[in-house]
Amino acid sequence: MTLVDSIIVRRLGRVAYLPTLEAMRSFTSQRDESSADELWLLEHFPVYTVGQGAQHAPMENGIPLIKADRGGDITYHGPGQLVVYTLVDLARRGIKVRQFVALLEQAVIDLLEGRGALRPGAPGVYVDGAKIAALGIRVRQGRAYHGLSLNVDMDLSPFSSIDPCGYPGLAVTQTRDIGMKQTLPALGERLAALLAEKIDRA
Repeated sequence: MTLVDSIIVRRLGRVAYLPTLEAMRSFTSQRDESSADELWLLEHFPVYTVGQGAQHAPMENGIPLIKADRGGDITYHGPGQLVVYTLVDLARRGIKVRQFVALLEQAVIDLLEGRGALRPGAPGVYVDGAKIAALGIRVRQGRAYHGLSLNVDMDLSPFSSIDPCGYPGLAVTQTRDIGMKQTLPALGERLAALLAEKIDRA
């Protein structure tokens, strides 16, 4: 754990999805006006997660599918993918939800050093039309949780069993395949610093 200005950064390693979801919910429900905001850096064991309002049948490849309370449709998490959960009191900081989503996307674009781009009507970050980062947040009483995932150096084949984020035929890519040689932990540290800077300046 480290403190980046007023934001605590926790490095959780490779963890199961459901206990982490419950931990986020517990943190969000128990925090108060004096609680520091936190960024959780982690990887998940293989899992599909489905956002609010989306319906999907269980996968036939043996990877579990779990209903989440974030926005968005279906996505995949697995080893080699950087997940950053952003537990931020938006109301206290005066940050609007759309502004926060844009902030998350811009932090990833900055991390990619000019390779990343936005796609109208499709949240996330793309490189040459292929999705490299997905976003999904939940806001409860002005406090955000969930966050973003960045494909770094992973097996991308589980994405072929779904329409990533609800878009049929959407290609996916990862930092390794676009020529970025930084490790997942190094990218996590850099992205956490970029996020903390942007959140504090918002």
